[in-house]
Amino acid sequence: MIRIEKLDKQFGRLKVLMGLEALIKENSITALVGHNGSGKTTLIKCILGLDKIDSGSIHINDHRLNGDWSYRAQIGYMPQIARFPENLSAREVITMIVDLRVDTGNRSEELIEYFRLQSEMDKPLKTLSGGTRQKVNTIIAMMFDPEILILDEPTAGLDPISSSLLKDLILKEKQRGKTVIITSHIMSEIQELADSILYLLDGKIFFDGPVADLIENTGEKNLERALAKMMS
Repeated sequence: MIRIEKLDKQFGRLKVLMGLEALIKENSITALVGHNGSGKTTLIKCILGLDKIDSGSIHINDHRLNGDWSYRAQIGYMPQIARFPENLSAREVITMIVDLRVDTGNRSEELIEYFRLQSEMDKPLKTLSGGTRQKVNTIIAMMFDPEILILDEPTAGLDPISSSLLKDLILKEKQRGKTVIITSHIMSEIQELADSILYLLDGKIFFDGPVADLIENTGEKNLERALAKMMS
């Protein structure tokens, strides 16, 4: 669970997040939605401790973030663009990350088999397709079985079969009690996966609630049209 209270963040004179209040529940998938520049990336960085908040607070499982970064071990993060040394193979990257952790157990082999990546693991990253790299990034985010998953555009570059595999996996992680945050520009994907939406507009929360409520309240047939109607 992630609890955000009166969160403010600005860079110089630019106010990016203003008075955010939200509760992101466990055993659920929350979609973080908004136009470019709405504050989505900054909010994710604040949750990860990569950006220091100016005021307010963030609680991870009732633990207030206060400069102790040990809580990050509970989070699996899949950035939109992950950067690793291009000359390393996918297996070498995973081994490197495992070596950096105190934990000895991980699910990497299980996830490699799930995505059928055995034949790709010893190839340099620079030779892998974008979709294959995206699957490797998913393995890295999930392999330590974190309580919280933050997935930024998780299906980008994936073919329909791989996309379906990943979406099934995300839903299974939710069923296992995980707190999941996803961002996506594909509204049909959000409607398929997410229980609730946190819609940011100009650094403020414009809507926070169940996907079904948003669609019902606007009288539209799908999420894309519901958001468009709400914004108009």
